[in-house]
Amino acid sequence: MSDSVYKIIELVGTSTKSWEDAARNAVETAGKTLVDLRIAEVSKLDMKMENGKVTAYRARISLSIKYDTEVKKW
Repeated sequence: MSDSVYKIIELVGTSTKSWEDAARNAVETAGKTLVDLRIAEVSKLDMKMENGKVTAYRARISLSIKYDTEVKKW
């Protein structure tokens, strides 16, 4: 295995259904423009509330992207 370099970015995904959907939304949206996504780690979960009711779930994600040494970009 050759040595590799990774960049870590932080994203927040939201969903009106669940934390799982919020995390999936963050990763799948990032995957539309970023290549070679490696690891997604949920670092925080919270909820948005209005009038005592949950209106949205939020998942903070740390996402690693491998640096492509052939094309020299993320």
